[in-house]
Amino acid sequence: MLKSRFIAAFALGLLFGGPALAQDLTSPAGQWTTIDDETGKPKSIVEIAVANDQLTGKVVEVLWSERGPHPVCEKCEGDRKDQPVEGMTIIWDMKKSGDGWEGGTILDPKSGKTYGCKIHLIEGGQKLEVRGFKGISLLGRTQTWVRKAP
Repeated sequence: MLKSRFIAAFALGLLFGGPALAQDLTSPAGQWTTIDDETGKPKSIVEIAVANDQLTGKVVEVLWSERGPHPVCEKCEGDRKDQPVEGMTIIWDMKKSGDGWEGGTILDPKSGKTYGCKIHLIEGGQKLEVRGFKGISLLGRTQTWVRKAP
């Protein structure tokens, strides 16, 4: 009787967001702590979603900004101009390619500039290598983001 209750509780936990055992480390979907490639400090939490074979990323929280706790994208163009960085989609149009994602765009909210983007999981899905570039991938920079625990 006790064994069957344990099994039922475990199954319900997996179905309704229970233990981290249910986290899919083969997918980039989830929340990531961005790490500044120049300072090594955490800057924000980005939530990555995968739907209809496309990957997008949205800033859910700014952890540190030289422009204060709730920065806006002053240098952005179009609809993003002067909009809050929190809640802003900064990665879009990424498509699955081999063991990674590419072909999309990433926005640097600090500069307002957009770049081509390549993303792939490393270290067993615990980290995400994010490369932004102009033109060809060799001319760019890479950040390593860390998966946030559920």
